[in-house]
Amino acid sequence: MITGVFEVLVPATLANLGSGFDALGVAVDTYLEVRAQPAECDRFVYTGEGQVPPTPDNLVHQGYRAAWAELGQVAPPVALWANNPIPLARGMGSSSAALVAGAAIADCMSGGKLGRDGVFAVTAHIEGHPDNVAPAIYGGFVAALADPPIAIPLPVPEVRFVLAIPTYEVPTPLARAALPRHYSLQDAVFNLARSALWPAALASGRLEVLREAAKDRLHQPYRAHLMPGLEAALEAAYTAGALAAFVGGAGPTVAAVVRPGTEVPVRQALAEYAGRGGRTLILGPGAGYTWKEI
Repeated sequence: MITGVFEVLVPATLANLGSGFDALGVAVDTYLEVRAQPAECDRFVYTGEGQVPPTPDNLVHQGYRAAWAELGQVAPPVALWANNPIPLARGMGSSSAALVAGAAIADCMSGGKLGRDGVFAVTAHIEGHPDNVAPAIYGGFVAALADPPIAIPLPVPEVRFVLAIPTYEVPTPLARAALPRHYSLQDAVFNLARSALWPAALASGRLEVLREAAKDRLHQPYRAHLMPGLEAALEAAYTAGALAAFVGGAGPTVAAVVRPGTEVPVRQALAEYAGRGGRTLILGPGAGYTWKEI
């Protein structure tokens, strides 16, 4: 019989990094916290960003059940308490963090039968695009694909992230619908070359090329109408000293990679994009999920 209370911390993530559409992502150090305890029936209590119905039909439970199904077992009923500081529908991986939290809890309760690679395979299959779930699991910068499930952590240089988070949401289905069905060979090659620069730059320490690596022709231009002021915000970040600037996931969050000590001018430059009531944050690279029995 499974007993005890388990606690899981899962980081927020930024997907795509500009050119690495559905393939590159990074974890940042703000964390979804979920406590879990075996119960007679599934329960869910939520606090934090936005409004999430207190029902067992939520993403944490979905990840939990999918992980048990992967093990060939029926998921034992569980009570979950989630405290979430990750803004919802803002491009910071809130849904991926929830799925990973649930799968990680199941892995904890099973005695680690899945392991991180198993948790990745399960959640990448559910999510469909692995660039959010991979860094939530392994931490730092990660290159990943879902089919077959492969995720490779990349070097993490000494950088910080400045985020500008507007008040409005950009739901992922809406952002996906804005994309064209076909791309030109020229645009595909443009992005392939620049996405390859990311791991090369991180491994070599050539951080000055990240500005070129972050350029994109596959998704950001087609979604710009959903994020007023996007192009001006990216340019403002570079003028203030950012190494790279891009839309986090489906948006509307704009993220800038900066060297330590240059955060303040970049934050000031992005304040206009965040807008009235919006937020700017300065975060470091995040670690992959952690868990403990308490």
